[in-house]
Amino acid sequence: MSQLTITNIPRRQSIPILYTRGTHYDVGYDVGRTFGSIIKNFLQLSGPLNNSYLPLYHTEEGRKIYNATLESVKRSFPQYVRELEGTADGAQVEFHKLFLLHLDDILPVVAEGQNSINQPIGCSTICVNEPDCEILAHTEDALAEVLNHYYFVSAHIISDSPQGKYNVTEERFTSLCYAGHLPGYTMNYNHHGLVFSINTLSAKTLCSGKTPRHFITRALLSAENFIQAQQILRDNGVGAADGCSVNMTFLKQEGDRLFHNAEMGPAMSGDQSQLNIFTASPGECIMHANKYLRLPVPEVTGLIIDSSVERMKTFGGFQTPRSVHDVIKMLGDTSAQEHTVFRENGSKDVIKTVCVGIFDCIRRTWTLYSDNPKFNAPLVVLPLVLKD
Repeated sequence: MSQLTITNIPRRQSIPILYTRGTHYDVGYDVGRTFGSIIKNFLQLSGPLNNSYLPLYHTEEGRKIYNATLESVKRSFPQYVRELEGTADGAQVEFHKLFLLHLDDILPVVAEGQNSINQPIGCSTICVNEPDCEILAHTEDALAEVLNHYYFVSAHIISDSPQGKYNVTEERFTSLCYAGHLPGYTMNYNHHGLVFSINTLSAKTLCSGKTPRHFITRALLSAENFIQAQQILRDNGVGAADGCSVNMTFLKQEGDRLFHNAEMGPAMSGDQSQLNIFTASPGECIMHANKYLRLPVPEVTGLIIDSSVERMKTFGGFQTPRSVHDVIKMLGDTSAQEHTVFRENGSKDVIKTVCVGIFDCIRRTWTLYSDNPKFNAPLVVLPLVLKD
């Protein structure tokens, strides 16, 4: 029987969702068992994994970086390692392949001093804080192979004993997940009312033996308030191995609506992440792509920065957004010459906007579009269900 060649298919109007409850391992296993075929396909399609991460993993230096980082994560967040082990077991794939996805570019940057995928990967986020419009809106952009390889996980995790460095006993959240990845690194909310989205940031220098951003944002799903969220991002005692931008708000906070953008940088010296937080009060907005705007972190050069600059320039051509309609026009914009906000330039496009999400803090809904929101109706509108 000939080997079946795996290729990605054109954009599907489909986002599967799993509701699951149990231990961290149970939840991970259910994710792997339910989405095993999607995960296996993605592992075969992933260019960074097959062309960079796996070859480096089989070198002495690569294995050293892998082991140092895995041991560090096991000390801080053993429950999330168990969760990922469950996913690997449920999908019947090798754990090290999934962990390599969570290391992202740490391996090639630390081992070889270079970013392995000089592509404009990333996302665009707009937060509007007006009296009748309190929204966090986000394009989920990724390498083209991620298209059709993502799903929702809605999980309730109850542990018999406190878990990890923050002694968490219960987590309840819904997260959009890339195939084989832990929840937390895309668009998410938890039952405490934390709503957040992530923009990838590409620091020039990354760290071995620190906490990969995927595990920090996974831990963020347990945060009960803004103080805890900052503590998780700083990751005292270890610090981040790489960087990202987190856009967030707490639905149950008292007083005025506040949106926050946290820029996190790798812990280059010392044992905590670099962190800078900007807060948007009523009447203000936040716009962020994939370039550091405030934290003085040296970045990679190339397409991810060029793309961010052009997308932010596109945003600058609009009036300050004050409504959902304004934001949809901005996130669905395709007017830029090269790096459009919504990315769908044909089958040869290496980067695509795989979906668009809008959190409405007043109505407490999460609206998902699987195609350009300027021209298409939402695929689903989910209620944001919070803890009593």
